[in-house]
Amino acid sequence: MSTAVEPKVSLLGNQSTYGADPSHKLPPLVPRKKRSPPQNPQPIPEAKQLPPPPDVQTISFTQPERRILTSHDHELFLSSPTHDLITSFVFSLSDSVAGKKISSISQAPIDPVIPKLLNTLDAIEGLILSNPPEDQAGSRFGNPAFRSFVDAISASSSSWHHDLGLTDPAAIEEVSTYLGQSFGNRQRIDYGSGHELNFIIWLLTLNRLGLLPASTFPALALVVFPRYIRFMRRVQSTYYLEPAGSHGVWGLDDYQFLPFLLGASQLSHHPYITPRSIHNELILEEEGDEYMYLDMVRFTEASKTVKGLKWTQPMLDDISGAKNWEKVEQGMRRMFVKEVLGKLPVMQHFLFGGLVPAVEGMSKEEETGLAPESEEKEGGQLGIHKDGDVGHVHRDDAGWGDCCGIKIPSTLAAGQEERRKGERESLRRIPFD
Repeated sequence: MSTAVEPKVSLLGNQSTYGADPSHKLPPLVPRKKRSPPQNPQPIPEAKQLPPPPDVQTISFTQPERRILTSHDHELFLSSPTHDLITSFVFSLSDSVAGKKISSISQAPIDPVIPKLLNTLDAIEGLILSNPPEDQAGSRFGNPAFRSFVDAISASSSSWHHDLGLTDPAAIEEVSTYLGQSFGNRQRIDYGSGHELNFIIWLLTLNRLGLLPASTFPALALVVFPRYIRFMRRVQSTYYLEPAGSHGVWGLDDYQFLPFLLGASQLSHHPYITPRSIHNELILEEEGDEYMYLDMVRFTEASKTVKGLKWTQPMLDDISGAKNWEKVEQGMRRMFVKEVLGKLPVMQHFLFGGLVPAVEGMSKEEETGLAPESEEKEGGQLGIHKDGDVGHVHRDDAGWGDCCGIKIPSTLAAGQEERRKGERESLRRIPFD
């Protein structure tokens, strides 16, 4: 008697059926392709060689004035030799400090002009004591005493430039204008990247006059400029300077931009500090005195009570994911060209003279009937009205940041007021910050 044989059953199903029907086969495993990193469509700004200083005899020194009064003027500037001169100078400063610590400058010979520049900044800082802030009943907006501070700088500027080696009164008057514009706007009592740019232009004019050769660039970037940044922190906290334009326009810092560009260059090829290291408090504490980028992160972290850069400085947080510091520095160059030199609300305040000349075709204040900036009460964008007059206009597509903006006190002002009341030991984050 024969017995029935039960078919073998697989955990994957009936083997005979599974083998007979190809559609039941598992699909082959194919490794997933790595997603290509996003590509920035904007090219890296070309670092042109800085031209040699001109013959002083060929320079017609003039009182610097605004020449970017319309969008057309701005377009002329962006394609001008002066635009190339500024970018060449800034990028040369950046290249000169690639991979260098701040302390490395003390180990090299220092040009005698560097201590003179530092003495000038020391003298300016001393003017704060003779121009103390007024009591404004707890207000966190700009302190009117800032205006007397700026006037005191103007009164002493000539003697400081004599100490630097300048003798021509016309040259001193032109160069002094840029120094005077480096600490904020006297009328609006605010400060932003345009004023920071004026300090760089002051150094550039001294370079054009032969006082700051290329050999001084590392010391300018790692000694003089950090001294200026520390001094500006005191000015900002003393006179409650309001952030100019859009508050924290890049999500980097309320006031400064160039320390991030120069600081990224400093950190290039560092053996262990990576862009993501800005989240490491120990590295910030131990290395912040040597690297400007880390010092800026350390300072801005100390000025917020909300911890975490992704909440307070979202762009800094995003940048920390960059592959290396070279990528960060390249991105900062793009931002400098696009967000500083390329923004009409910033460059409408830029001043042109004999050392940093305008180009043919740019508007002139006297031809348009425009009042000097010192007499303007509204710090918005210049442009042409429907009736043809040049003055303050509102752009429909600008948003708050590119036009009038909202008056917002700085976190430094908020912290100062709370410390005076004895409420807090640290700086506090305020609304809209």
